[in-house]
Order: sequence, then C-alpha cells, then structure tokens
Amino acid sequence: MIAPALAALLAASAPASAATAAAPTAADAAASPARAPSEIVATAPAGDWRAIPAGDLLVMDLAPTATGKPRRVVIQLIPAPFSQSWVRNIRMLATQHWWDGAGVNRVQDNYVAQWGGSTAKRPLPASLTATEQADYTTHLAPADLGPIVAAPGHDAYAPETFTWRGWPIAAERGAGGTIAWPVHCYGMVGVGRDMPPDAGDGSELYAVIGHAPRHLDRNIALVGRVIEGIELLSSLPRGTEALGVYATPAEHVPIVSVRLASDLPVAERPRFEYLATESTSFARYADARANRRDGFFVRPAGGADICNVPTPIRRIAAR
Repeated sequence: MIAPALAALLAASAPASAATAAAPTAADAAASPARAPSEIVATAPAGDWRAIPAGDLLVMDLAPTATGKPRRVVIQLIPAPFSQSWVRNIRMLATQHWWDGAGVNRVQDNYVAQWGGSTAKRPLPASLTATEQADYTTHLAPADLGPIVAAPGHDAYAPETFTWRGWPIAAERGAGGTIAWPVHCYGMVGVGRDMPPDAGDGSELYAVIGHAPRHLDRNIALVGRVIEGIELLSSLPRGTEALGVYATPAEHVPIVSVRLASDLPVAERPRFEYLATESTSFARYADARANRRDGFFVRPAGGADICNVPTPIRRIAAR
C-alpha cells in the first residue's frame, strides 16, 4: 500500500527511473491464501535478498555470562548519506580497538542500553571527524531516493515515513527539497552526547531496547541498528541510578572487543542479508504487517507505524 502523500513526494522529487515497489492489489489478495509476514519472508526468492557488506558490520563481544556463554552483538552501520561523520569516527575507533575494555554503563528500562564514553580505558584519537547537529538530517536529491516503500499508515512525528534501502526513514518536503532522517525504532543505535550544540563524536553509543522513542528523532545522530544479539542488551540488569546508570563501575558489563567484520579473519566474519526494499516480496510483507489477514486475526489494522515494519534480515552460512 503506497500512501498518497508519498506518491506526491515521488512525483515531485524522483526521476522517471525511480519507482516504489509494487504493493499487492485486492485481486492479488483474493487469488492467494492469506499469509503471515513471516511466511512471506520465508518464501522470498533468493533474488529478493541483498548482502550486507562486511565493512558495514560492527561486531561487539561482551564478556561471557557467569556460566561462560558468549555474548556477541552485531550492528549494521547506516549507509551514506546519513550520519557519515559519526560513522567515520566509529569505523576509526573500531579499527583502533578503542572500545576494548570499556563497558555498558547504563541500562534504562523501556528505553536504552548505553556503552563506551567515559568507561573507555584510553584517550580519544585526535583525528576524529568533527560532528554537528545540522547533520541529524540529510538533504536527499531525487537520485538518492530510488525505490522506496511507504509506511502504510499515518505518522505522529513526520509528514512522510518510508523504508529506504532497508532502513526506516522519515522525511518532509519544502521549497529547498526533501529533508530526511533515520528514526528511533527498536534496536536502532544512536550517539550519546552532552547538551547542545554538542553532537557527540561516536565514542558513546546506545541501542533502543524499548518502545520506539521517536521524540529523539532529529535530536540525536542515529548510526546503525542491532541486527543480531539485541536480546543480550535488552535483558541486562537495569541501572538503579537516574536514567538507568549503574551505581558502581563493578556493575558495568565489560566489552571484550569491538571490530569491523571486515577486520576479522574471513572464516570468522558473520554474514547477513536483508530483504530488498524494491522487491515484490518486501511490498507484500509490508502490506501484511499493516493488514493481517492470516487465520489468527479478526480484523486487519489498516496501517502500521514505520517501526512496526522492520526490514527482515537473516544470517547466512559462510562460503
């Protein structure tokens, strides 16, 4: 289901070659049995999946549990043109092993888990890229849009929301063009900062572990999302001090290492794919998220918040 307002956005902004993915029609629905979103994803053909480059994956190993169980969190960094000054810093810090020995020092219930920053054991490199709050949003040229799928419902925080190259994005139009920004859905990773105009440098990060805090959109840089291991962060003990900060350093959850997957030996690199936004499978999946017609449901909702249409991502076996 493509929202009329988004169709207008595309007509105003996109070149003739850009297209939205084709949403299923009523005839399509009537011609085939109703399927759950998970069933649509499970049967998506191989050609509808896109590989995530190893250089876009940040692999964070926390200290094992008390029983010795490993704890690995994998983060996909957001691609250009969004948040690139922070992403450059994060890549540098990972390459220099800056987070090794730091810790998770804040876990606030229904909100975020936060790590790095002052828990680090070494000074920040002098060569970090400067950041500014103006870059919380991005001007998108028509060529940047390409195939997108509109969120099938109204949004309380933005005129437009859509999935772009697998990412949840909000946007607004004006005389100067289209301004867009990533949004705070569950699992998204943002940059901790001080009071404005400070915009953070990427050394302190947090992951959303509760209801989507969309009021943070355009107020903090979003740099990625957890694609594996979010349960390892969301299940951590809650901090007892204000804002969920742990009361003592002894409560911090140690970080053993943070590496770009591309810096790991080839055999040890995790590999993932996402369901392509431009695919018919994704359009059908998004429609099914908004209009559950499978047997359990009595009445389709008729819409879905952008955060309720998470892009399917799957781990694939090493070659």
